[in-house]
Amino acid sequence: MFPKTFQKLIDHFSSLPSVGPKMAERLVLYLFKRDPEKIKQFARDLHDFATNVHYCKECYNISENKGECGICKSKKRDRSTVCVVEEPLDVIAFEKTRRYLGLYHVLGGVISPINGIGPDELKISALVNRIKTTNTSEIIMAISPTIEGDTTIFYIWSIDSF
Repeated sequence: MFPKTFQKLIDHFSSLPSVGPKMAERLVLYLFKRDPEKIKQFARDLHDFATNVHYCKECYNISENKGECGICKSKKRDRSTVCVVEEPLDVIAFEKTRRYLGLYHVLGGVISPINGIGPDELKISALVNRIKTTNTSEIIMAISPTIEGDTTIFYIWSIDSF
């Protein structure tokens, strides 16, 4: 129905969360009608995103370089407090409040055996190592109050290293 290049882009868009085939078609048609220079800039920005955005080596938040994120680099943060969250979106939510001034640790999800996610798939060992090697005096567990979230918290607190 669509040219091959068109269909490939529809397939990419429809693979995104909450984007079905019809919405993907509308997005590609929208792009098709745009100024070619804007489409090229979009493609360059997507390339830059794929090349330059990484996980922070310290907290696993989103970082624009291969080292530490802006939060971990900041000298204004309370380095004795670590807020443990599931995903980078949780960091963004906390940062929007402008009330929490400590550091973060992003686990990358929660333990969910039904989805094949065990402790080894998360950044739990990195959290334990971080706490052992820094002057952390307070850990805030900001994980969703679900069975999986509770399981993750209980697992972390059951580790003898603390």
